[in-house]
Amino acid sequence: MVVVETRIIIDRPPTEVAEFSANPDNAPIWYVNIKSINWRTPKPLAVGSQVDFVARFLGRRLAYTYEVVAMDLPHRLSMRTAQGPFPMQTDYEWRPASGGTEMVLRNSGQPRGFSRIAAPLMEPAMRKANMADLKNLKRILEAA
Repeated sequence: MVVVETRIIIDRPPTEVAEFSANPDNAPIWYVNIKSINWRTPKPLAVGSQVDFVARFLGRRLAYTYEVVAMDLPHRLSMRTAQGPFPMQTDYEWRPASGGTEMVLRNSGQPRGFSRIAAPLMEPAMRKANMADLKNLKRILEAA
C-alpha cells in the first residue's frame, strides 16, 4: 500500500480554497501533471460524479476515471478509481488555520503488476509532484 500525504497553508478562506481545488475543471490549472479532464456525468460535482483525467507521470501517459465517493465541502472530498495498474484514492481536506486554510492532499493505493515493483520509487515522486501542485495552487489562489 502506498500512502502519500502533503499539506500546505494557503492564505485564503477554506470555502475559497475548497471551491477552486475541488472543481475538476480547475485541475489542469494547478496540477502540473494533469493535461485534461472530461466530465462523464453532469455537473455540478456530487457523490457519484465521474470525471476522466489524462495525466503524464514519470514519462508515461495515464488515463483514468475518478468517482466521487464522499463530499462535504468545504471540509473534505474523496475520489477513487479502480481501473488501471494503480487503483488510487485521492482525499482533499481543508481546515481553518492561522493565515487561511491548511489543505491536506492524500493519495493512497495498492499498486498491481509492474507498478507493484516500482512502488518504492513512485512514492517519493508522488510526494514531490503533490507538493509542487500544492505550491502551484497556493501561488494561484494567493495572487487572485
